[in-house]
Amino acid sequence: MVENSSGANATGYRVLARKYRPRTFPDLIGQEAMVRTLTNAFASGRIAQGFMLTGVRGVGKTTTARLIARALNYGDRPTIDMPDYGPHCEAILESRHMDVIEMDAASNTGVDNMREIIESVRYAPVQARYKVYIIDEVHMLSKSAFNALLKTLEEPPPHVKFIFATTEINKVPVTILSRCQRFDLKRLDAAVLASHYAEIAAKEEVEAEADALAMIARAAEGSVRDGLSLLDQAIAYGEGKVKALDVAAMLGLMDRSRIIDLFAAVMKGDTAGAIREIETQYHDGGDPRRILSDLADYVHWVTRLKVVKDSALSDTSRTEAEKTRGAEHAGQIGMAHLTRAWSMLLKGIRETELHADPLMAAEMVLIKLAHAADLPGGEELAKLVKSAPPQGERVVPMNARELLRGNGGEPAETQSVLAVKQQVSSTPAQTETRAFSSFADIIALAVEKRDIKLKSDLEALVRPIRVSTGQFELALEPGAHPGLPGEISRKLESWTGMRWMVMVAKDGGDKPLARQKQESRDSLFLMAREHPDVQAVLKRFPGAEIIDVREPEPIIPQPLSESDEESR
Repeated sequence: MVENSSGANATGYRVLARKYRPRTFPDLIGQEAMVRTLTNAFASGRIAQGFMLTGVRGVGKTTTARLIARALNYGDRPTIDMPDYGPHCEAILESRHMDVIEMDAASNTGVDNMREIIESVRYAPVQARYKVYIIDEVHMLSKSAFNALLKTLEEPPPHVKFIFATTEINKVPVTILSRCQRFDLKRLDAAVLASHYAEIAAKEEVEAEADALAMIARAAEGSVRDGLSLLDQAIAYGEGKVKALDVAAMLGLMDRSRIIDLFAAVMKGDTAGAIREIETQYHDGGDPRRILSDLADYVHWVTRLKVVKDSALSDTSRTEAEKTRGAEHAGQIGMAHLTRAWSMLLKGIRETELHADPLMAAEMVLIKLAHAADLPGGEELAKLVKSAPPQGERVVPMNARELLRGNGGEPAETQSVLAVKQQVSSTPAQTETRAFSSFADIIALAVEKRDIKLKSDLEALVRPIRVSTGQFELALEPGAHPGLPGEISRKLESWTGMRWMVMVAKDGGDKPLARQKQESRDSLFLMAREHPDVQAVLKRFPGAEIIDVREPEPIIPQPLSESDEESR
């Protein structure tokens, strides 16, 4: 609903975020659950003494607080149905009503500010039915201020209502939350935002391309206000027209089709093409981190198309290019490749943020992605192992992407393969054959190689299950870092010159060696402490302690000398 010509709106232009601020509950988009709860509560007269509104920026917390204040003071009784303006409505919505007090907790954090509220609640409202206190960003109040407010919030006078708003609900004490009716305002979906912005553009008589509005909706990240500010900016940037190319330039975004081209180059393993594409986008004004973020967004989109294609294609915030080419990529690329690309991009985005030269960092991320595209996934590896020829030869696809052709990700019948013999290193240390039959053999090798850290990790964090030459099955202790199995595999391969398959089970296995040693030591201490001779010594010397227990060294008989023989 547009604000009328009275009041501040008549003084000049108002930005869209204020001009189209909701003035009734039906105007609140995407918050149907909250509106329904409030409607039922007001209809039955079960109105709480305090409300807690939480959600991300720009979803309407302060606006909702004013609407609740308006509903409390509307007509002859509180109601959510407010078709017309009452005597208090305009002043409440414009934050200038004397009985609706709005405070910013960021600048009123102390106990003295709460004391002023506590003293003023005793007095009845001057004009309205209820005196309403709206405290924004309430999580910024001090601990003493919260404590001062508790009693009044729990048992306020019948003419007083409290409404709190916060973006960080976890910082609000439980004692405050338990005294309020809480509403979590949802982050709005990009498709809902795009539709909302299209309606506003029509009201403003502005030509707006659907792709441009979709870009604005995605950039808003669920915030209605942020998106309206961007729409305002886009209208000014395009001189009254909102075009996708203008919005992309304004936001530092790239054309979605170019992000798709970059994705295609990476997944084909075309490293040179990927580097040329990101450099072109960079010179055209694209931000390297934003480019990688958009690439990750497209990876997520293709993955969704593989899992929930029908519902994904109904997403109106996606361009036709994304829907058409995304569906093609979803049919060609395996899930293992997509999830691996997602993980690498998340890590790469953080690296790009930290690096002094973002373009350099982004290029390295794309190079790693392009090379990883040639690596087969787990299912593909299993198929390769099953189809391996005898006599020590193994089948390796000339291009792992050939495995993705055909129906359902099955290898195509015309797949080209290359038979190669097992590679054997020529270094003497790696050509030695060594049998492994127990966990102790692996520990001994770590000691031999003087890798103290790995030895310590093996003893403290690994529960061995099964060991054989080239294979090691284990389970990890809760505190083990997830990269430990990979580290074990790499080092064993480096030390022995053979491939090692390190398999991780969720549970099972023997106790970690360090724990076994500790339990054995504790058992020895207990046995020693219970021995009668030791107890006699401890009783004879009060304060004495057992500091160490050792197994007796075996007695090795020595051969008799000639003199001993003669004496015998």
